[in-house]
Amino acid sequence: MTKKILNLLIFLPLGVILIIFCVANRQTVSMAFNPFRPDDQVLSLSAPFFVFIFVALIIGMIAGSAATWLNQSKHRKRARSEAKEAVRWQSEADRHKTRAEEIAGQLPSR
Repeated sequence: MTKKILNLLIFLPLGVILIIFCVANRQTVSMAFNPFRPDDQVLSLSAPFFVFIFVALIIGMIAGSAATWLNQSKHRKRARSEAKEAVRWQSEADRHKTRAEEIAGQLPSR
């Protein structure tokens, strides 16, 4: 419940700010991909300014997520190997327990 309220307190103002930003930046701008001839229409793109900002944010989030995922690969690899080792130790403990029960069943009762 607290997490929902906290998310509401964070994301609601952020959403309002983004909506205001979009309404304020509706002017069409042109982005040129040719640095030597910026007036070249073949290598340019025209769109509202907020579209370019959102595309830059999305690309940044994807690049950051990819960098984080790649950086944490050593931790995932270690977790996998430790999980395999835990399963191996558990199966060995189960074998010993079964063997101990067999031995206990073979002992003469008092």
